[in-house]
Amino acid sequence: MITTRDRPGLMTAEDFEDPVAPPESLRPWFTEIGRIPAFFDLSPKFAHVPQAATTIVLRGDASDHRDVLVVGPHTRAVYAAAKQPVGCLRLRLAPGAVQPLLGLPAADLADKVVLISDVPGVAADFAAELTELNLDEVLPFLGSVLPQHIPTSDIHQAHRRLLESAVHALSTAPGSITDLAAALSVSERHLRNLFSAGIGVSPKHFARITRIRQVLAAAGNTPWSDLAHTASFYDQSHMVADFRSLMGVTPDRFFRGIVPAPSPCRSITMLSK
Repeated sequence: MITTRDRPGLMTAEDFEDPVAPPESLRPWFTEIGRIPAFFDLSPKFAHVPQAATTIVLRGDASDHRDVLVVGPHTRAVYAAAKQPVGCLRLRLAPGAVQPLLGLPAADLADKVVLISDVPGVAADFAAELTELNLDEVLPFLGSVLPQHIPTSDIHQAHRRLLESAVHALSTAPGSITDLAAALSVSERHLRNLFSAGIGVSPKHFARITRIRQVLAAAGNTPWSDLAHTASFYDQSHMVADFRSLMGVTPDRFFRGIVPAPSPCRSITMLSK
């Protein structure tokens, strides 16, 4: 999670989140929980930065209307402007939790927004309750119903442990996918398949997103070359090229607030069960 409210330049959607620690019963399912109050001051524009995770979003407006959405991984930044105060609770799914909970590979959700009631997995069974519960009641409710749905097969557990190890390695020191596969004693193809099903992006794109998020989190008065080195880029030009590819602008322009015009909110994709 990016927690850089003092960072120069444009704010991100995650800057407004108040983190909530996942309770023990929900840690197999969620790695991060963030709450955004219904009334807050937004800059004219803000960024949804690339995010290699699928998120369940419980969104409510001033009229107390509630939507429960599934937001797939963001492969590239999206720029937006708030039109009205909207509060939400964001539940970011853990590596390997998407398919058991939502009933489809994470890659099928990349850059999409769907209604949770449309997914083919067990989460659709909870759609009505999640729409009606107060936000303070959501986590206790999920903590009471989700543990019984954790897959226990040896194959699933082995795949999940492998995916968690790969995610940890790429999150702490993004490097060669070939070297990572060798270190985990699996083929690159197997690693790509695990990421497609359990994360929603390839290992290479996961590493790119991780590096860009490290740059966003560390930016300030640090020289570009130092940021590039800290985030495991080959050099400064590599960092600038990747940043522009994923964020749509160079780092210099982003941190001066010179970004593309806001885009309309993503439309909801209808899934056929």
